Amino acid sequence: MSKSLLWRATKAVFVRELRSEFRSRQALNAVALFAVCSIVAVSLGLGPLNRSAELPLVHAALLWIVLLFAAFTALARVFVVEEEQRTAAALRLAAPPHAVYLGKLLFNLLLLCALTVLVAVLAIVLLRMQVRSPGPFVVLLVTGALGLVAGTTLIAAMIARAASRGALFAVLSFPILIPMLVTAVRGTALALSGTGWDRCMAPIQTLIAYAVAMFVTSLFLFAYVWED
Repeated sequence: MSKSLLWRATKAVFVRELRSEFRSRQALNAVALFAVCSIVAVSLGLGPLNRSAELPLVHAALLWIVLLFAAFTALARVFVVEEEQRTAAALRLAAPPHAVYLGKLLFNLLLLCALTVLVAVLAIVLLRMQVRSPGPFVVLLVTGALGLVAGTTLIAAMIARAASRGALFAVLSFPILIPMLVTAVRGTALALSGTGWDRCMAPIQTLIAYAVAMFVTSLFLFAYVWED
């Protein structure tokens, strides 16, 4: 299949996902409500935290925990909804597997980026999280989101026809995401504490390498999962 045809098919799947989400707004409302409730509950439960050397690490851990569980709430929906609405067979006939994977991946990435912006803003306002190195902080959030989406989109396709989808998605995703989460938390803590690009580049490069490895692996395996 030529690159132009693959791109057109990918774009069609992506636009289809956007239109479907704009009509129902199930995933967007679910993750937004989860993110707001989580940050508000954390801010009310913890209250103002004393400034200490460990505070950036605490804020970074809270930030990524909320992002992780919000992602568990929403990212599996892109394939589950195909099975619930009985449109998976039609999609298999209408688009090649790689286009389906790339279209769903782009939609999940857009959804997670919107969620990341919301969670970061709420954390800054409600948790009084101070971002002393904005540049590395933004890059770490973006690369972490890339790794999170790349690591879960294939699993979302694998569990779409399972009975206990939510629990199975979390069980399968969590072991794969542990290296990415540890790196993202530590890198984000460095950015919050004011560390410059020189020390933040190591976790950024690790997150990029993780995202690329997961993307390439998923791209090769998706056809077997999707057409099985």
